[in-house]
Amino acid sequence: MEITDGNSGKPAGRAARPRPKAITLSDAAATRVKEIMSRAEGKVVGVRISVKNTGCAGMSYAMEYASDINPLDEKVEDKDVTILIDPKAVLFLIGTEMDYKTDKFESGFIFKNPNAVDTCGCGESFRVS
Repeated sequence: MEITDGNSGKPAGRAARPRPKAITLSDAAATRVKEIMSRAEGKVVGVRISVKNTGCAGMSYAMEYASDINPLDEKVEDKDVTILIDPKAVLFLIGTEMDYKTDKFESGFIFKNPNAVDTCGCGESFRVS
């Protein structure tokens, strides 16, 4: 059975459901990314996140300045920050929250990834199943 709009007999158009963001940023992460980008040399359109096959658990996160947007990048805008996700990394990052923590001995970005089933002891790498 086909649903029509009732007037023209044409299939009813449905409003597209907004896609969930592949990654979200905490306030601390957004603030830190803005600080880092403000010191970048040259044109920077955002930060690109990718996943590399390395580390104790098998994969690790990589971040770099993005001077352009690749056609297949997943573009996420959150808290006035543009994050570009490498297309090969999207499936590993869906639902991830990026945070930034500072404590007495270290500071850095923390990825709270619901897809990770294991992480190494130092927290630098992860594994998905």
